[in-house]
Parts: sequence; structure tokens; C-alpha cells
Amino acid sequence: MKNFPSYLFVIISLTFTISCNHTYTPKPRGYFRIDLPSKSYHLYNPDSCPYAFEYPAYARIEKDPEINAEPCWINISFPGYGAKLHISYKNVNGNLSDFTEDSRALAYKHTIKAEAINEKIYSRPGQHVYGTLYDIKGNTASAVQFFVTDSTKHFLRGALYFNVEPNKDSLAPLISFFRQDVIHMIETFRWKNINGE
Repeated sequence: MKNFPSYLFVIISLTFTISCNHTYTPKPRGYFRIDLPSKSYHLYNPDSCPYAFEYPAYARIEKDPEINAEPCWINISFPGYGAKLHISYKNVNGNLSDFTEDSRALAYKHTIKAEAINEKIYSRPGQHVYGTLYDIKGNTASAVQFFVTDSTKHFLRGALYFNVEPNKDSLAPLISFFRQDVIHMIETFRWKNINGE
């Protein structure tokens, strides 16, 4: 029993030494699970604007509230997700190259934070719909931008923004989900008053 305190000291010292040799591994950062709705679409066909397209049933179309907004400018908002697709329309009067270059410049303005910017060209000559989708990867303010035109009279541009600090990991499911909606919009897009429509 005389050596018991010594044995106890040795056992406690070994226990602390062994437990301190294990490196602490933090848990990976987690994000909230996001429940996404089923895909379904409605036709948006305003009387006063020369375009029509299908938009998600879970979205809301609002007139652009900006003071300099033009009549056919709208926002497609996604309530509950902090996302908004800003749509602007312009008449083309021999200045199509200016509009397309402005759209390209606005997309590539995100180059500083972007990891990559992929372009996808759309061409549907039968419907007079031509355009480009800019898929912007990384921690950027806008992840998806596009424009469509008939190449002679009409030009429409869109940009998807989230009302949160950019974080590609936490926003990835939403970006992917709403990107499909933008593609659906482009694929169902049509100009009115062309060929008697």
C-alpha cells in the first residue's frame, strides 16, 4: 500500500499522455437541408410585352420596382429561397452588338471571384430565338445569366441573384435547381408578333 500513490500517479499520467496524443478532428461544416418543390410551370404571356415563356409554379412574377425600370422589365422571385431572376427587355435598333457585348461584360464582371464561366449557345431559328447562357462557377453574386434575341428587333437579358452572402457550397443545390428553371425558360421562350403570331 505504500507504493499505491506512486502507482496511481503513474496511471493518471499515462492516461493524460495517451489521451493528449490524439489529434482533434473537427466535424465538417454542415448546411441546412433545403426542401425543394416539384417542377411544374405556368405560361407567362403579358399583353403589353413582345415575349412569352414558361416560369416555375413556385415563383412569383413582379414588375421591376427600380425607378429606371422600363415597361417590360420584371423580376421572377422565389419566395422562401432568397432568389430573384431579374429580367430586362430592350428594343433593338441596329445596336444588337452593344446589347450582346454588355451582357457578356456583365457576366464576365464576376471573373475576379469566378472559378470558371461556361457559355452555352441556344439557337432555334424556327422560333427566331438565339441566345447564350452564362454558367458562372464559384463564390459569385450571380451564378446564372443569359440573353435571348431574335437578332433584329428584340433583346431580353436575365440574371439570377441570391439575397445572401455568396457561398458556392451552401447555395449549390439551389443554383442547380433554379438553373434548370432558367434553361426551361429559354427552351420555352418565344417572341410574339413574329410571322403573324
